[in-house]
Amino acid sequence: MGYAHRQGIAKLGHTHLVTPDLDKSLWFWSEIVGLEEVARSETEVYLRAYGEWEHHSLVLSKGPEARVDHIAWRTERPEDVDAYRRILEEQGIRCDIVEPGDELGQGRAIRFQVPNAGHTYEIYFDIEKPQAPPETRSTMKNMPHKAWRKGISPVRIDHVNVQTTYPTVEQGIRFHLDVLGFRLREHIRFQGPGMIYAWMSVTPLVHDVALGGVFEPPADQAPARLHHVAYWLDNWQDVLRANDILAEHNIKPDLGPGRHGISRAFFTYVRDPGSGHRLEIFSGSYLIFDPDWQSIEWTEEDYVAGLIWWGEQRPIGQMGAMALTTPA
Repeated sequence: MGYAHRQGIAKLGHTHLVTPDLDKSLWFWSEIVGLEEVARSETEVYLRAYGEWEHHSLVLSKGPEARVDHIAWRTERPEDVDAYRRILEEQGIRCDIVEPGDELGQGRAIRFQVPNAGHTYEIYFDIEKPQAPPETRSTMKNMPHKAWRKGISPVRIDHVNVQTTYPTVEQGIRFHLDVLGFRLREHIRFQGPGMIYAWMSVTPLVHDVALGGVFEPPADQAPARLHHVAYWLDNWQDVLRANDILAEHNIKPDLGPGRHGISRAFFTYVRDPGSGHRLEIFSGSYLIFDPDWQSIEWTEEDYVAGLIWWGEQRPIGQMGAMALTTPA
């Protein structure tokens, strides 16, 4: 399609998660994970990690069931927002306008559904970068909040992992690559079905987003789902410390600690007890600076090691080691 050179996505901005138990979810993300609350509206709470300058990387709101409201991406330039709108509408993709202030701290944005996958994406540029209040402000000039002030204390949001029903997953991957401008970093390919999982990024990270296909999703789940949102810690020891914090509060990890082959990352998965949304506590991995990077391919013979290089091995079906979470 050739659109990627005209405009660009710079980074993952935030996720907006809906939870049936807002108080319990806020306790988890604020006190256990250690995100800092930045602002509230009548219906939403805005949070960010201690190393983040943008207004928020997580929005929580209350709803009758757990779901993902949207996943947001920040562009490289202000004019890129309308450039993406034109391209998407040329392809018949409806774009809803998010007016300045509709989402606290954020300027004008567009929101749309990813074709052949169904996830709701938001694209924005203008965002406030509020100074941390004195009680949480770091004395280090290049860090907004104090590190280790509470809970697990991740540095920043790292990536999202989303899933959709198998037959349309490769078209969803192509949309990310050809229209949104992501680069393919690692992938799983089966003979017959073809590419069934892709790790893609616009930054030097191995993935800002992973998109995979599910061959036989549960009948009560929507085609578009969030597998997890990941927050990054400085090193492996911090992930082990996070497991101690979870244990002190009787929160059992979903899986881990362990190491992925794909991305080479050290991880623990845990669910928000208020909603069931899954968090990946993430460290290690590697950075990619090669402009001619060739995606690493995993196949039927080795993809199990790609998903879990070492650590607890649970029964793995065609599409991974962990159960699915909530509709997007």
